[in-house]
Parts: sequence; structure tokens; C-alpha cells
Amino acid sequence: MSKKILCVLSEYGYWGEELVGPLEEADAAGYETVFITPTGKRAHALPPSAKAGYFDPPLKKVVTDEYYAAKTREIDASPRLDNPLSLKDWFPERPYFNDQNFGHELVAYHKKREECWEQLAEYDALLMVGGSGPLIDMVNNQRLHDLVLGFLKLNKLIIAECYAVTILAFARDWSERKSIISGRHVTGHALEYDYKDGTGVLGIDANFGPPFFPLEYILRDATAPNGQYHGGVGHERSTVLDYPFLTGRSTQDSKLVGQLMVKVLEEGLARYGW
Repeated sequence: MSKKILCVLSEYGYWGEELVGPLEEADAAGYETVFITPTGKRAHALPPSAKAGYFDPPLKKVVTDEYYAAKTREIDASPRLDNPLSLKDWFPERPYFNDQNFGHELVAYHKKREECWEQLAEYDALLMVGGSGPLIDMVNNQRLHDLVLGFLKLNKLIIAECYAVTILAFARDWSERKSIISGRHVTGHALEYDYKDGTGVLGIDANFGPPFFPLEYILRDATAPNGQYHGGVGHERSTVLDYPFLTGRSTQDSKLVGQLMVKVLEEGLARYGW
């Protein structure tokens, strides 16, 4: 049977190549890709990722070539991303501790979450696409954290790219509160490659300056003491597979992330990049 991928996109803008790379590999393998956004709104690509020749200030190089820019525009203009699933409508919200009837509401929340997790059986992998948009509506999204925990419970492949890797550091059982990547090997945006200025997202007319947090520090702390963050600074790519987690540092890793996804699902590959 054909494999089925659940792909999470930010409503505040995803990086085009980070969707195109894995999506092309999934399409070539005959997989079905189902899209989901935090509230069910259609996702759109960040403008720099659809413009060939975009120059990355920290890397001092062009990071958007004509091929991926064209493919990004093509997907953005097509109906393929129309009518995504809504994470808000699917997964429950955890109640506040001081809510009235908290005990009963917490039981109901856990019961509903278990029902949602059972529905994940039809999917073979979770793909979370990066960019600056996820900083707004994905990284600290409790419902998305629960989605990740559901795939983890079912021992299914969990893929995160660029700043979406932060989700893996923050997704954790509410009782134990221990990072699910503790003792694991991951990659993510290195401090050397973070912007100093110019971070922007769709729908908000603002320059946020640097990213909201240094992801490298978060990942180093989350994987400690027995795991490791791999920045791959000075290397063109940094892609790490420590099953069930497959992480890509940035745009250049996107195609390889897709290729490894297929190798995991077809051949059972469990380790790469460390």
C-alpha cells in the first residue's frame, strides 16, 4: 500500500525549498501527502523563498535558486495546499490548571487525545516544514506537541526542518516534562548561521530582528546529557537521522531529507549523519 505523509505548514509562511524538497521525493515514491495547518487556514510560502537570487546575509550566498523558486511559486499558485486539515479542530486544548472542574476537564482532554492518536494509524510519517513562520504558530503549539507525541507513541517517523526542529525540543509529556530528544542526535539552525536582523513572517508587518531564540542552545540543552546537537558548521549540509527523528538544518538539506524519508519508509534506515 502507498505510504501517507502528514505535512504541517505554518500559516505565517513556510520556506519553499523545505517543502518542495521532501514533497518531490514523496511524490516520486508514490506517497500521498496530506496538509495540515494550526487553524485550517491555507499556507503560503515566504516571499524570499519564491524569489530566485535571494541572498542570505549570514551565509553570504544565494540560497534560492531558480528551480526551487519556480517550484515554490508553482505550488503556491496551485490548489494543492487548499483546504488543509485544522489542527485546532482535530486535537483538544489542554485545560488551564486553575480552570473550574480542572480534574474532570483533564480526564476529558486525555481521553480525546488518545482518540486523536488512534487516528494517526493511517499515516506513516510526520513532516514539519521550517522557515520563520513556525516561530509564530508551530514551535510552542500545544496541539502540535501532542501530534508529535502521538507519532512518537506509534513509533512512526517524525521529520523536522530548520526552526521547526524546535518543536521536538518542546514537545514533551506534561507530567514528566522531559524532552523527547533527550539522549538523541539532532541537527538544527546553528548559531553561526542565525540572522542578526531581518526576521519577518507573513501577515505581520514587522522586522523581528534576529530569530526569537538561538535554536542551537535549545537543542544542546534538550539532547543532553547523552545525546548531541550536530551543527555541521562549514559543511554544505547537516542532516541527521536518529530514528524516529529525522532533522535537517536548513534549506540545503531539504532534498536529502526527502531521500532519507523514503529510505526509512522503504528500507528501514534508522541512522544517518552521525
